[in-house]
Amino acid sequence: MALVQDRKSLLRKLIKEARLQAGLTQVEVAAKLKVPQSYIAKVEQVERKITLIETLDLCKALGINANDLISRLE
Repeated sequence: MALVQDRKSLLRKLIKEARLQAGLTQVEVAAKLKVPQSYIAKVEQVERKITLIETLDLCKALGINANDLISRLE
């Protein structure tokens, strides 16, 4: 179970890093996804689970390749 938790934490870290590298605020990403800013904050702080579809949507909003993101979790 620890490996799963480690991957979840790493996924959140990679999402946040991608957002920062893209020069986007949480508000800007939230606007692209049509969700509240608090949604992005909770994802980044591991307070909210995200589905595969939500992960794909986040990748698109951040301008990153989902396959690249997933390969970094292996």
